[in-house]
Amino acid sequence: MRYPYGNSILITGASSGIGLAAAHLFAQAGYTVYAASRHCDEATEGPTINVKMDVCDEASVLRAREIIEARGGVGILLHCAGMGIAGAAEDTPEEAVRAQFEVNYFGVLRVNRVFLPMLRGRGGGLVLLMSSVAGRVPLPYQSHYSATKYALDTYTESLRMEGARFGLRAALIEPGDTKTGFTQARRMAIPGGSPYAGNCESAVARMAKDEQNGAAPETAR
Repeated sequence: MRYPYGNSILITGASSGIGLAAAHLFAQAGYTVYAASRHCDEATEGPTINVKMDVCDEASVLRAREIIEARGGVGILLHCAGMGIAGAAEDTPEEAVRAQFEVNYFGVLRVNRVFLPMLRGRGGGLVLLMSSVAGRVPLPYQSHYSATKYALDTYTESLRMEGARFGLRAALIEPGDTKTGFTQARRMAIPGGSPYAGNCESAVARMAKDEQNGAAPETAR
């Protein structure tokens, strides 16, 4: 097998869902996988190396870089860390919206800011971002989640153009309904007395059903 970006990869959000499935698939393909998540037992041996990292904490990201750099670095970044908040566009509390962006958007920027110099130092690399069809087709009662994914889409287009001269490539992965723990972890933001409450609950219940009847995480593309 050819490894145009080297045979090592950092995957965020690797403790569950698509991130966990990707970690297994890359390890099976012969890669050294740095599986990053907030909650894991750190391991230093084997094809999959668990690394504690919170994408919302720059000190945590910097510590992860030190660990990975000491072992030779990586040539591929795969961003899978993410979370979802459901609520009406009008009345989702601002703190909930900020939390949504902090993980899904600013978390990606934070990891890239720390790790892209490593990729450039190797003569190039590949950045993969787990987006969603919601970035193309906004979802009702998940407007802020959709907004984070649209932000990733436009960010990736710019990163691709800016990084080309340094050998950096960037690409989006935009899966549809996928059966993962994301569904159960979705936060609801419905203030008491909201005129949208009934429709929001009904729409999210339908989304949850579609997700749990969706594709396996290994098929994400």
